[in-house]
This record gives sequence, structure tokens and C-alpha cells, in this order.
Amino acid sequence: MRIVFKSLLIVASIFMAYICYSSIMTPIEFNENKDVRDNAVIQRLKDIRKAQVQYKELYGRYTADFDTLVNFINNEQIPVVMKLGELSDQQLEKGLTDSIALKLSTPEEAAKYGIEDLDQFLANFKRDTSYVSVKKTLFGDNYKGLDSLAYVPFTNGVKFEMATGEYVTKSNTKIPLFEAKTPYKTYLNGLNKQEIINLVKQAETLGRYEGLKVGDVNESNNNAGNWE
Repeated sequence: MRIVFKSLLIVASIFMAYICYSSIMTPIEFNENKDVRDNAVIQRLKDIRKAQVQYKELYGRYTADFDTLVNFINNEQIPVVMKLGELSDQQLEKGLTDSIALKLSTPEEAAKYGIEDLDQFLANFKRDTSYVSVKKTLFGDNYKGLDSLAYVPFTNGVKFEMATGEYVTKSNTKIPLFEAKTPYKTYLNGLNKQEIINLVKQAETLGRYEGLKVGDVNESNNNAGNWE
């Protein structure tokens, strides 16, 4: 009887030790895996933001369509202006601009802006425009993530949720908006379910989006990520 009792105590002790170990290690292991997935998702969201900002720069709006965004990165070119020389404060005060300066052709015209030697001025003031691919400009020649830009890492093919909107200021100025996001339940799927539930509840309690997100279609936030 004593042997049986001792055996039960040993088993119970081992079980309790396992429970204690598990209660300590489960959140630690979860957070380690979460950090890896967070970093991958955040990098993808940063790439989306970078492309969207350039798209808006060229077209004056964002796009809610990934095919359009990827096609833009692959095929579009953007102007790059190489500048030589700057206008002085005095010249700017007299109304001289880059476009006007490049069209100056007579000493009389130049004199209006305080330019005494037009030939010397034009030799040191140039604006050359060249065109560079969006892909190379934003991501470099070795970027390999374009085909997966729309997809959330660790999900086997789930796309980011992406949308566009518009914010109207008091002066009736319309500001284009966009957001791209993915919930914890999507990209953390496969990790400890209770830890994911806890994470979602914490976000809901704080009134935050229960996942990772960049931009916002309801308010202008300068395309900030909710991890920043």
C-alpha cells in the first residue's frame, strides 16, 4: 500500500511540475513564435505602404486592388529630377522659379531677377529628368517579394485585407486614405489558441484593431502602422 501511495505521489509531483513548467513556457514559446510572424507581416505591410505611397504620388489616389498595385510596381516608371545649382533667396523673392530660370534666354530677362551673367548662371543651373522603374526605385534590383506582396505570411495563401477611403477636411479638402491589415487569428493560426484569444481580447478591451494594420480608411494617420 505504501509503495502504491508513494508511486501516486511521484506521478502527482511529476504532473504538477509539468503543469507549472507548461504554464511558464507556453506564453514564452508563443511570444517567440509571434515575434517571428509579426516581423514577417510587418515587413510585408511596409512594402505595401511604400508601393501605395508611390502610386498616390503618381496618380493622386490609392488603389484597393493588389493586381493593380503589383502591375504598377512591375511596369510603371517615375520621373527623377537631377538638380544642379539652387536659386538664391533674392531670386526667389523676385519671383524666379526653376521653370522660369530654365527658359531665360536674354540678359534683359535675367537682369529682372538679379542675374548679371546669364551664360554663367545657365552653366551652373540645370534640371535633367530621367525615368526609373518603380520596382528598382522602391525595392532595388534583387527584390523577390513582389509575387507574394498580397499574401499574409504563414497563412498558405490568405490575402491581406486592403481598402481605400477618403477624409474630407473642414475646408472641404479631400484626402485619399488606404489601409491594409490582417487579424491575429489569421497569421497566428496554428499557435496556442488560448494565447491568441487572450491577445484578441486585450486588443478589444483597448479599442484597438485585433491584428496588424497599416493606414486607416476612417481617419488620416499619415499611413502609420499600429505597431509603430
